[in-house]
Amino acid sequence: MTDQHLEVIAGVDTHGQTHHAAVVDLLGRHLADKEFPATSSGYRQLMAWLGSHGTVTAVGIEGTGAYGAELSPGPDPVRDPGG
Repeated sequence: MTDQHLEVIAGVDTHGQTHHAAVVDLLGRHLADKEFPATSSGYRQLMAWLGSHGTVTAVGIEGTGAYGAELSPGPDPVRDPGG
């Protein structure tokens, strides 16, 4: 586990069978990367793994309309009332 006070940014490259995630600090320094299965269990593992590196301030997800759709949250009515 990494210091939970560290702010990090994550990126996820999505594919049909696997997703590959990477975490960098706010200066862009690589902290870690790992591959996860593109399954419900794999999504939960990926999200827990991201959080284990610190406070995730942003996540870029490639392919949110296709392979990454399960990782992408729907519209947030509080942040974007127009949806």
